[in-house]
Amino acid sequence: MASAMGDPDANEALINRFYTAFAKREADGMNACYAPAIRFKDPVFGALQGDRARAMWRMLARRSQGLVLTYQVGSVDDSTGSATWQAKYKFTQTGRDVDNHISSRFWFEDGLIARQEDSFDLWRWASMALGPRGLLLGWLPPVQGAIRKQAAAGLDAFLKSEA
Repeated sequence: MASAMGDPDANEALINRFYTAFAKREADGMNACYAPAIRFKDPVFGALQGDRARAMWRMLARRSQGLVLTYQVGSVDDSTGSATWQAKYKFTQTGRDVDNHISSRFWFEDGLIARQEDSFDLWRWASMALGPRGLLLGWLPPVQGAIRKQAAAGLDAFLKSEA
């Protein structure tokens, strides 16, 4: 059976609430936009679900010193939506400036974001965040795998620190 149709205007407002909270580094506000079993995916963290996805935003909000975030909501209908956004920040591990351009897709259920998939060029990100090493080697699957492994380890450590 199909679930009740959502409201495109409410879904657009939800995306706006999510990014407004993100721009203020208010992870609780971002996470309030998510369904309990949220499924999130991006090129760095891979697939995350539920509390692990919410913890990622708490970790990033605390670490993203100097974050300047801009966004634009794209098409939104009763069950899906999109946005493009730009995050400018200093990558804490290297002190290098990052200017990342991301496309997001959203799927809505019961007035909340049930799924979010972010996409961006991981090689471009690595060249900014890691410098010459990222530029020269950031396209290689083993280097991208190491970036993902380091992100997962960082999230694990953050979750332990919260416990």
